[in-house]
Amino acid sequence: MSDQTNEKPEQSPELSTRFPTAYSILFLLIVFVAALTWIIPAGKYDRAMNEEVGREIAVAGTYAQVDPNPQGFWDVLLAPVAGFYDPESYAANAIDVALFVLFLGGFLGVVNATGAIDTGIKTAMLRMKGREIWMIPILMSLFAVGGTTYGMAEETLAFYAILIPVIIAAGYDAITGVAIILIGAGIGVLGSTINPFATVIAANAAGIPFTDGLVLRLAIFVGGLVICAAYVMRYARRVKADPARSVVAKQAQAHRRIFLQAGAGGDQTATLTGTQNIVLVLFAITFVVMIWGVSSQGWWMARMSALFFGSAILIGLVARLGEKKLTGSFVDGAKDLLGVALVVGLARGIVVIMEQGLIADTILNSAEQSLGGLGEIAFINLMFWIEIGMSFFVPSSSGLAVLSMPILAPLADFAGVGRDLVVTAYQSANGLVNLINPTFAVVIGGLAIGRVSYDRWLVFIWPLLLILLIFVSALLSLAALV
Repeated sequence: MSDQTNEKPEQSPELSTRFPTAYSILFLLIVFVAALTWIIPAGKYDRAMNEEVGREIAVAGTYAQVDPNPQGFWDVLLAPVAGFYDPESYAANAIDVALFVLFLGGFLGVVNATGAIDTGIKTAMLRMKGREIWMIPILMSLFAVGGTTYGMAEETLAFYAILIPVIIAAGYDAITGVAIILIGAGIGVLGSTINPFATVIAANAAGIPFTDGLVLRLAIFVGGLVICAAYVMRYARRVKADPARSVVAKQAQAHRRIFLQAGAGGDQTATLTGTQNIVLVLFAITFVVMIWGVSSQGWWMARMSALFFGSAILIGLVARLGEKKLTGSFVDGAKDLLGVALVVGLARGIVVIMEQGLIADTILNSAEQSLGGLGEIAFINLMFWIEIGMSFFVPSSSGLAVLSMPILAPLADFAGVGRDLVVTAYQSANGLVNLINPTFAVVIGGLAIGRVSYDRWLVFIWPLLLILLIFVSALLSLAALV
């Protein structure tokens, strides 16, 4: 990790591309969705509280057009602010995620100030020499388990700045590090088995037990993980053998300078001091506690932020950084991830515009009409593609489940397929899209931390998306016939 935390990727010529920045992409999407509110008729379904889901869900057959609320110039300018919090009610939107990112950055800044991570990376690389490639399937499997069990998403932002230096030091590139986390957790969500934020909510909204369709979802999870791990390993081997074949080859030196404190020519014989060993133990314990809190104690962004804040103070005291260096390192680290925090608000602003423009239910009603009278295979594949389209505008797995399942799941009864298959199609589509979705803060945030531009990510991942699309469609079609 670099101690030059003030360096910004957009200021480095080596990191620049002709492709628009994430900020421009997201703002243009806000403008586009606002334009749609002038074209698509406004409409709403009636809502009723579902006790099992714990939220209000749409009632099938109640769609009606309402007075339009097209989003104008002022609404577009207000959208990035509304992405953080509702300016009318002051209810939180994405402000909690943004603050989590800043506290995470501060924590990493303090840890970096101790030199423990950089020295630890060098030590680990010496011990793993010749076996580095096996980090990829092992780590991807761990993130995938988090994704399939509890929908690991925003929590992964904490791992990019830690893992990418290790991957670069091992002879790979930044995009390999991003892929391990983003694709690893993503394939877990795509193949969710017991994920409460996707599978359980969707199944309850569809009126079926969440265990229905478990075998198919498990097959998608295992098969998808094997495909993704093989894809990333193949790419990593190619990059290590010939760094010029990296899709971010032009940014390689800048990445090494940013993520590796000593650069390519640093001292590879450094050894950890006793204090640095204690810091690394506290560092690891922090993430173990975070995972425990999220998975079993119902923690979310506020408590995770408090955890990283407290750990930063403790590590600063243990390392005897002093008050000025401790606070300075924390602020510099937070400053380094400020751009990521802004991206989170912009991404959420797109959803705010669509909700205020009252077009989401109209789009859902059109989907409902298009699915009528189809055969099994045609029905489930069209359902899959409809959910893909809706996922771009509603990246939240729980939000999409509550929106679409009460309306679309009952249509399966008329098509002769199980409702569990509709649930599987929804979560597979949502997981697939969220590997590249620019409205999903986790994608844009992870790329921003990794200093990987969006266009480079698309160049890397599009063949994998095509493979996964064919794989999931084939399994859905087969299941519809059984």
